[in-house]
Order: sequence, then C-alpha cells, then structure tokens
Amino acid sequence: MSERFDCHYCRDPLQGKKYVQKEGRHCCVKCFEKFCANTCTECKKPIGADSKELHFKNRYWHDSCFRCFKCYTSLVNEPFMLRENNKVWCSNCTATADAPRCKGCFKPIIAGDQNVEYKKMVWHKDCFTCSQCKQVIGSGSFFPKGDDFYCVSCHEHKFAKTCAKCKNPITSGGLTYQEQPWHSECFICSNCKKQLGGKRFTAVEDEFYCVECYKECVAKKCAGCKNPITAGFGRGTSVVNYEDESWHDYCFKCTKCARGLANKRFVCHNGKIYCAECPKRL
Repeated sequence: MSERFDCHYCRDPLQGKKYVQKEGRHCCVKCFEKFCANTCTECKKPIGADSKELHFKNRYWHDSCFRCFKCYTSLVNEPFMLRENNKVWCSNCTATADAPRCKGCFKPIIAGDQNVEYKKMVWHKDCFTCSQCKQVIGSGSFFPKGDDFYCVSCHEHKFAKTCAKCKNPITSGGLTYQEQPWHSECFICSNCKKQLGGKRFTAVEDEFYCVECYKECVAKKCAGCKNPITAGFGRGTSVVNYEDESWHDYCFKCTKCARGLANKRFVCHNGKIYCAECPKRL
C-alpha cells in the first residue's frame, strides 16, 4: 500500500494534482494562496502559485504590479527607488520629483537642462526673461529690482539717470554736480577736454574749466603782478576791482610805500594807486 500524499492544510490528496512545496510542506494551490502566499505590496492580493513574484527588502509584488507609482511604467528589470508609503518610482520620475523647480514655469529642472541661478532661485534658461520686454535674458547681463529682472536696455530706459550733457542713460559710474548726474566722460574741461571728475575746476557761465585752462583762457590778469586772478585756486581769495582793472587783494597796494590797500582808502594819481598819505609827499 502506497503512502498518502495529501495537502498539509486541507488533507486533500495531491496525487496527480498541481501542488506547491513551501518550507518542506506540500500544499494544494488553494491552500497555498490562503495560508502561504505573500501579499502584493501594491494590490494587496495574494501572489498565487501561477504568478511571478518580485521582492525587495521584505516587500513583494506581482510582476504586473511592479510599476512606477508616477508614470506606471513597468519596472521589471529596470532601476527603481522605493519611496514613501512603499511606492516604487522609476529613475526618471525620481529625478523629476527631486529636481528644483523653475521660478518661471514651476516645472522641474532636470540634470542637463540649461538653467540660470540667482540668490538660491533657479530658472530654465529660456524662462529667465526681462520683466519689461519679456525677451529671454538667459545667461546675459541683467539688473534685479525687487522681484523683477530687467535686461540692460530696459533698465536703462526705465531706471537709469540721464546725463545732463548728452541726455543718454548713465548705466555705471558717473558723478553728480549741483544735483545733476553726468557721465564721467561728459564732465570735461571746455577748453582742453580733460575729464574733471575728482579734480579742481571752476564753472563760468555753464562752462567748466580745469585750473590751468581757467588761468590761461578765462581768468582776469592782475593789474599789479600781471598773473591770472584765480580766486579759490591759490593764494588770495579776494579780488579788487577799480574801473576796468582788477588786482589780487595782496597786489592792490600803494605804489610808493607798498602798503596794502584792500578795503582801505586810496587815491588814483596819473593812473597809479597810492595810499591817502603818499600823494602829499610827491
């Protein structure tokens, strides 16, 4: 008499039937699915004897259930990542989910995409546009203003100061004179054309002169020493004017005794200047 060959659980004979061996025990297909089969992590149903089973870190799936949680692509024989809630993701969706978001279109910036970064913010290169003209700035120069960004041209027209001389925008540098902005290259001596920024100069009837050109071309000549009268540039800051002639204050003195006569009484005799006493001695 032959030995019985029964299911370990229901005791039904297995002779001539399909069965499964699990941990040294034989069981019918029905009992295997009821007592022994692993539960699919995705669909929560038993993984039957006729199904192909995949497992990873004590988690099990039907091969047909082993798909990317985001795009539903089959991950059999493909790289994957196990993420929150035991969901499997393909490598592409993982990269997309972890990628920074474009400040312009809010879509992910995938590795290899051309992008622009500024103060911990990032844009696709084609999404980084001028707030005024909407043209792509990309990797070009730009000017930030609050939450907006402007290309060079729009910034010049919208925000840059206008030079008092040439009326063009001042995009960098420049200087201010009497509350008016100037390009450094526009603020020049009217005679020699040298730039006056950071140098001593004087203004005469809306024209600017460096010290040397003022002395040579503009300044009156002292009737005493015959040198230019450059008040503010050198010794003596006062000028004495009499009739059609001018003197340095220190040159306006008596012809005879050489006493300084600035702010004092004087006498003009035969075209010469004297103190009040010396003409009496002539």
